Order: sequence, then structure tokens, then C-alpha cells
Amino acid sequence: MDTIKKELEVQKTSKSSKQFSAPRGMKDVLPGENRYWTHIRNTVHKFASTFGFSLIQTPILEDAGLFERSSGIASDVVRKEMYILPAKGGQKLALRPEGTAGIARAYIENGMSNLSQPVKLYYEGQMFRYERPQAGRRRQHSQFGFEVFGSDDAVIDAQLIYLAWKIFYKLGIKNISIHVNSIGCSECRKGYRSALLNFLKSRKARLCKDCIERIALNPLRVLDCKNDDCKEVIADAPQIVDHLCKECHDHLMLVLEFLDELDVPYFLNPKLVRGLDYYTKTVFEICSDDEEFKDSHVQFGGGGRYDNLVKDLGGGEIPAAGFGMGIERMIMLMKHRGVKVPERKKAKVFLVALGTIGRKKGLKLFESLTNVGIFVKESFAKGSLKSQLKAADKEGSLLSIIIGQKEAIDNVVIMRDMVSGAQEMIGEEKIFTRVKKMLKNI
Repeated sequence: MDTIKKELEVQKTSKSSKQFSAPRGMKDVLPGENRYWTHIRNTVHKFASTFGFSLIQTPILEDAGLFERSSGIASDVVRKEMYILPAKGGQKLALRPEGTAGIARAYIENGMSNLSQPVKLYYEGQMFRYERPQAGRRRQHSQFGFEVFGSDDAVIDAQLIYLAWKIFYKLGIKNISIHVNSIGCSECRKGYRSALLNFLKSRKARLCKDCIERIALNPLRVLDCKNDDCKEVIADAPQIVDHLCKECHDHLMLVLEFLDELDVPYFLNPKLVRGLDYYTKTVFEICSDDEEFKDSHVQFGGGGRYDNLVKDLGGGEIPAAGFGMGIERMIMLMKHRGVKVPERKKAKVFLVALGTIGRKKGLKLFESLTNVGIFVKESFAKGSLKSQLKAADKEGSLLSIIIGQKEAIDNVVIMRDMVSGAQEMIGEEKIFTRVKKMLKNI
């Protein structure tokens, strides 16, 4: 019994002294910053509707094997970055590190191949990667993405790149670089893989430890390395565009022609590959022209085509393409560029209630005003008239409706013009008409 008492005392002391903080690489999004998130989400939803995409939501937890099969055993996501949670029965679950694999799984599982093709889906949600926190990328971060299933037409690739560019432009993020390349299909990559291996093997000593491992697992991943020494080596590496088969070459040329027609600024980057194994043919990334972000190798979004993903996950021969964007990185760039976002909507009407009876009436009036479409704010918890009127001033309200104990008993309210300070007393039955008239005249 004494031992239990001592343990309880230790726990009590620990609880009283412990100050918790967010886990490393994870961050609270406070109300002041949420206006950026809201602005981005609203913009994305509008473009999704315009371009015919439907919202899909998938679980944050997926079978870890889904990402091992889709991203590739050699990818950094699988080898280093996944949060694995052991489940009952021996199953391994993973917090999703990216969005596309889960959307593809949902497409297969829910029989979407039976729908009219192509199927156009978009998502927004939290992703998790156990990596060193870096500029705009935390261990828990948010992405939105667009996916198209059921078409191998190059026009889809171009439309997706155009859509990504339009979202950035609409958000006020201009002067961005869209890097485009093709990594071909499984057939034409064979010849390139051989040429790249021959090039890399003689330069192993100059590569980082990770890239030496990648040579054995997936040599194309060396091209994606951000290490400066490795980047210097691969600057002279053979280019995959020189090894494309006719079909892949023609597909790339058609994508570029469509982009030219849409006046989308792009840069053909023959060294561009993506970090996940499921990509085929078109790949692209969105980068900033700011020197600060060029030096740190920060990408703000990217995607491409993944014609074999659905098949690899147990579905049919369904070609697909898509892209994703990191919301935190977009916000970082918006702040860096000084991009203005809409301010929170201000309430023109402020409700002031005093005393128990006044607040009871105030609560009911608040409901009635909102029910007829009048945007109204209140601060009933602030007890005094002075503090509530101060809150109305801070809100920038043009009109205050004041209900004290006496007004509540007499079924009247005091209307105060917050600009001139003029006040008048009116009966409750005239409130709505008078408010609308005064707002119209102010």
C-alpha cells in the first residue's frame, strides 16, 4: 500500500510540473495563420469545381504495404520516412506519407473503373513523414492534390500542369518555374538504366552514401539527390530524353505543344525525376524563382503520370496522372513574397447585452438576426458596457444594438451609430427593419 501511495504521489508531482509541447516537426496552426489556409482551400475548391473534379477523402492510416508497393522499396519514403504502427493480428499500418497511393486504392476498392472515364478526383489532408524538418516541410504537413484515372491522353498531363500553374497564379504567386521531363516507360527505361549505371559506377567515390545504395536499388533515384557533390556528378550524366521510345517521345512532345498553346511557362529539365517509383512518362515540379529557395532545393508541388500504379496495386490496366502541392510551403512562399490574403469578414452589427435578463434577450436576438442573414458579433462574456463597446470598435462594427436590464423588461433596444455616436431607442418589433435601413445608409 505504501508503494502505491508513493507512486501516486510521484505521478501527481509529475503532472503538476510537466509542460507539454507539440512533437518535433509538428506545429499548431493558430487562428491568425488560418486565413492563409482558408484562402488556399477556397481557391482549390473553386478550381476543382471549374475543372470537373470531385472531392474524395481517404483514411489517414493505410496498410504499410500499399506504400511499399507503390512508392518502391528503394524510395526514401519507404526506407526512412514512414510512421509505422503495429496493429493486432500482425498487420502493419502506416500514417500516409503521400496522397496518390490511397486514392488509387480507393479507386480500385470502390469499383470506380466501372464509372464513366476519366474519373477526376481531388483531396486535401494531412501527410506524415519521419524526416528532418526543413523549410516549409514538417513531419506532419498538409497537401492538396488532383488525380485523373482512365486516360493516357497527353492533354490530361497538360491540363494538370495548367491547373497547378493557375492555382499558383490565382493565389498571387507569380514568377514560378515549371520543370517538365519524361522518364519514359518500363521498356525505354531499360536502355537508359544501363547507360546511367555505366556512368555512375566509375564515379561512385564522389557520391553520397545514399546514392551508392540507390545505384543497386534504383539508379534513377540518384538524379533526384539534393547533395551538392552528387548534383555536380550527375550534371554530366546521360539524359533520359535521348533514350525515349517513339511513343514516349511523341507523348512528351504533345504535352509540350499543349502547354505552348496554353501559354504556360515551362522549362524542359532532362535531369528531373520524381522520388517515387510509380511515375511513368511525364513528370513535373513547381519551383520558385527566388534565389533563397533555389539554393535550398525547395519544390512547392509536383506530379506526373503513373500508368502502371493501378495495375501494380491489383487493379486493371488503368492509366492515370496527377499532382500534389504542399500547403505549408505555399504559405511560406506567399509570406516571403508579401502576398495579401483576404482579411476575416468584419461584422457591421455588434450586439451588446448587460445583466442576466439582458443577456438572455441578447442570446435570442443574436439567433434571430443570424436567421435573417444579418452577420452579427457579440462579446457577452465581457461584463461592462464600456468593454463591450470597445470590442465593437475593435471589430470595426458600424452599428451596436444595446440591451440592458431595463431595455429587456421594456421590450426595447438602444441602437448606437458607432461612427457618429448617435443613439435611438426602438421597440423589438422594429429591429430588423431598422437595422437593414441603417446599414444601407451608413
